[in-house]
Amino acid sequence: MRKIFFAAGLLGLTLAGTTSCNKLLDVTPQSQITGQVYFKSEGDFDPFVIGNYASIRAFANSFTYGTERSEELAQGPNSRLTSVWLQTITPTTNAFNYNGQYRAIGASNLLLEQIEPFQFSSAAVKNRIKAEALCQRAYTYLFLVRVVGDTPLMLQAITDDNVPLLPRAKAADVMKQIFSDLDMAISLFPDKSYANKYRFSWGAAQALKAEAKLWSAKVLGGGATDFNDAIAACAAVETTGVSLLNNFKDVTTTRANAEVIMAAYYQRDETGANYGLNALPYLQSVQNASNLDSIPYAKTTTNGQGGYQISLKSRQLFSGLTNDKRKPFTFITERVGTTVRNSYVIKLPGNVYPDDRVSDNDVIMWRLADVYLMEAEAYAGVNNTTKAIEYLDKVRVRAGNGAYTGATDKATVERAIFDERGRELFFENKRWYDIVRFHFGNTINAYDYVPNLVGKKTPLFWPLSASVLAANSQLVQTAGY
Repeated sequence: MRKIFFAAGLLGLTLAGTTSCNKLLDVTPQSQITGQVYFKSEGDFDPFVIGNYASIRAFANSFTYGTERSEELAQGPNSRLTSVWLQTITPTTNAFNYNGQYRAIGASNLLLEQIEPFQFSSAAVKNRIKAEALCQRAYTYLFLVRVVGDTPLMLQAITDDNVPLLPRAKAADVMKQIFSDLDMAISLFPDKSYANKYRFSWGAAQALKAEAKLWSAKVLGGGATDFNDAIAACAAVETTGVSLLNNFKDVTTTRANAEVIMAAYYQRDETGANYGLNALPYLQSVQNASNLDSIPYAKTTTNGQGGYQISLKSRQLFSGLTNDKRKPFTFITERVGTTVRNSYVIKLPGNVYPDDRVSDNDVIMWRLADVYLMEAEAYAGVNNTTKAIEYLDKVRVRAGNGAYTGATDKATVERAIFDERGRELFFENKRWYDIVRFHFGNTINAYDYVPNLVGKKTPLFWPLSASVLAANSQLVQTAGY
């Protein structure tokens, strides 16, 4: 199924990428392939929605936006961290170009418009395809809201050269559409099963909804209503049969395991490497290490680039937790004799092939430990710290750290949840979004917490690229740039 999935994905991406949506909201599209040309039978829709997963995978793998601005990393021996990490982003330096996101949205819009008149032999199949397309659109819009805040809201299909030049809609209005799409998708999924954890499902839609509700509650001021909706969505995920793995080592290295709700698939010769490529050290950089046999490394810089390592700040989150089972599978410190050198990230160690190690672990989008911590965060948001600690402890106990014994006031518990997410979900491409959310929730001040933000006024949202602004006079630049 996986091979079919991604072979079809390449075909679908080609079609989706040329369906009159090529530079959506940016420049005139070049293709005249439309839904009327492509969709001829019910069998045309599933390959098309599969194709759009190539875009979803790319967004899930977007290390620049999910991780690089956080505190998680420091430069490695082959420095690769950019001005994004340095927090010196400008409209002309690492600004955001949303072409890929709106291409994916355009593909979803086209499918949702075209599918309605078709009679399917199975209503369940039709409903599942519609639900997946709605989730794809919701996921992509949440990506945009978390990166640039206000963003154009486009729901119509593009079938000719008349591409609308839309202004930025308020993030709160975009979020309403996200919730509308997800509620519709949840109602359409035929069942709660995980037939394929590389595609959206009822459980994945609920996890996405919980994540979006927490963002809405804190960043957009939705408050208790959104927190309670997040709690309900997390509770729904718990009914789908997922469970925590006993061995933390297997969490990110075993494909589609019992803890995973949804992942982006990576495998050598079927896809490119994931963002872990830049973290893997290469042999030449570690060949003198006394503990070389314990370090996952690639033989060449093609497969391991040693571009960054775990930061001191992230290592300190594990300080004093001598029984933490996650630490040996999160990072390893290189030693040359008694000299301590770099501390390499080994959370995504890749897979060893006859010729080399390749960074092709799946990128996990949601797993149960993440959902438990979101549930803890939501309960803390409504001042129910007893329940918050109950869900925090589900993660702490699996990690070997025992039950939480700290103060039970809201502020202290929220900080404990934030720190626990830093340990549990380190290098899983969520930390920057966590930092922004907990900043707006007043748990931390991002400008004090993130080392490279100290003394700077760089906005937490990205600027739009100059090319995007030049192509659409309806747009205004992100506030602060």
